[in-house]
Amino acid sequence: MKLLRGYLADFVSLLFPELCPACQASLVANEYIICSDCRYNLPYTNFHLQADNIVAQQFYGKIKVEAAYALYYFTKGGKVQNLMHHFKYKGMQRIGNLVGNIAGTQLAENSIFNTTDLIIPVPLHKKRLQERGYNQSTCFAEGLAEKLHAAVEDNNLQRKVATATQTHKSRFARFENMQEVFTIKHPERLINKHVLLVDDIVTTGSTLEACGIELLKIPGLTLSIATIAYAQ
Repeated sequence: MKLLRGYLADFVSLLFPELCPACQASLVANEYIICSDCRYNLPYTNFHLQADNIVAQQFYGKIKVEAAYALYYFTKGGKVQNLMHHFKYKGMQRIGNLVGNIAGTQLAENSIFNTTDLIIPVPLHKKRLQERGYNQSTCFAEGLAEKLHAAVEDNNLQRKVATATQTHKSRFARFENMQEVFTIKHPERLINKHVLLVDDIVTTGSTLEACGIELLKIPGLTLSIATIAYAQ
């Protein structure tokens, strides 16, 4: 019976092959979500090895960040864009958990990130969360948590205003768009904690900055940042 189920699974995979969301190649045996070629050859940043990286520089003179990181470089029309499109708009939540595991494996080797107490995803407004059905940043956070042995603190940082899209806005306009958008429901839980704030993509950093401003009002809180991708 077990052998029969195996044959049936192989037959179904021939008729309806699972495709890699980054390159659309058919996955073969033992490949999970992302094909082996993309798994090893997507544009990794290696920012976990560079304290003074481009993402960290986004926050200089704005908010105090212990360390900042992105797993991949994001370029328009590239494989990472394809991956993120399937993750955010095609219901492939498993992508977030997988890339969270990959990022978490890197960050566990970093002396700052591996002291993380709590991981907080940038929240969606409840209306957008209802439409999408999940928060992509939470999926990423859960994958990170498995490797960093840290707890995910979801629903504490909350988005109280549904903002307009940030696309095509200047950095200043993006920052203005995020003013007084976020609030913290239980600040007492975060006192003296090292918080890792996570999002899917960082461009100007205005959303993360707005979240960080609220978080850093909490006594003793130290803040680090991690994202799946950095948009150049």
